Amino acid sequence: MIITLAFANGFQQKVSEKVFSFWGHIRLQEIQPYQSVITEELPITANDSLITAIKNIPEVETIHPFATRYAILKTKDDLEGVLVKGLDSTYNFNHIKDFIIEGHPPVFNDSSYSRQIMISKHTADQMKLKTGDRVLIYFIRPDGSQRPDRLTITGIFKTGIEEYDKTFAIGDIKLIRRLNDWLPNQVGGYEIFLKEYKKIDSISNQILNLPEMPLSWSAQGIQKITPNIFDWLNMQDVTRNVLIAIMVVVAVINLITCLIILVLERMRMIGILKAIGAGDWAVQRIFLRYSLIITLSGIVAGVILALGILYLQVKTGFIKLQEDAYYLDKAAVKISAPEVLAICAGTFLVCMLVLMIPTYIVRKVQPVKAIHFR
Repeated sequence: MIITLAFANGFQQKVSEKVFSFWGHIRLQEIQPYQSVITEELPITANDSLITAIKNIPEVETIHPFATRYAILKTKDDLEGVLVKGLDSTYNFNHIKDFIIEGHPPVFNDSSYSRQIMISKHTADQMKLKTGDRVLIYFIRPDGSQRPDRLTITGIFKTGIEEYDKTFAIGDIKLIRRLNDWLPNQVGGYEIFLKEYKKIDSISNQILNLPEMPLSWSAQGIQKITPNIFDWLNMQDVTRNVLIAIMVVVAVINLITCLIILVLERMRMIGILKAIGAGDWAVQRIFLRYSLIITLSGIVAGVILALGILYLQVKTGFIKLQEDAYYLDKAAVKISAPEVLAICAGTFLVCMLVLMIPTYIVRKVQPVKAIHFR
């Protein structure tokens, strides 16, 4: 049970962190029907008073603008479609530093847009590109014409989430503004990072209720914009609970069988003890005392074994996963001390209650028949 909970919690946490790291916890942008992370945004005008009010919320860590635009990357031999996510100098690349496997993020400047771009490992492999290479990028302008540009690849990232790695590249938001003919103070939206992801819904509602919040803007948690991943993660709770229920049922059956065997093996002893005047409860206490020793020994051994396996997984990652299916290349571990204590306490309580059942066989034992029992 400890291993099951640790793996389930670790898996949910790591995958959630990947999504949050790439997109933030809350997106602030113009209301759009059927909005998703691959939808190009409607432009909004920067609202400094609103941004200041959001920054003053204690739970908010950072907030920065972004915009996206579809484009085509082209080399001499290959073409690849990407959705360029434009950021600016206020973005903290520490959020995605674990995804960067080669090179560094684009460097932004104040004078003009940056001619640097960071692409995914999938795109780099498909187009046989590496850091330092230059690539042609084609954008479809609002009037339908194509605008080519030449950018330098400064970094390569890999999130492990196939939808992101096949779709996104990271560049300068000024380039997106230039292509969309936006004003310098227009953005696609804002990404908000929180100190605690469990407060996404409450902070979203708090932002919506700010007096500076325009009525045409939305503040949504990223789990509502990418529900497929989070619905899948929530399904892991069902799998975890079913596994634990099966373990409990099997354990209870084994416990009852174990003590019945102990009672039957000591049937003659029970008959002799009763023959010399021992009461039913006195005999039951003997078996309960041994059951207590077995239970505590089993709990201690189980905890040591479970924590040992989990520690080995953290250090070596010997349990591997198929990354394109599970978004992780190895099983993640999250050990919760309260959960471990609750499992130990619950196990002890269930064991003692269940072990009381077979001891009632003692009450039915007749001393004469028990002494002759073979």
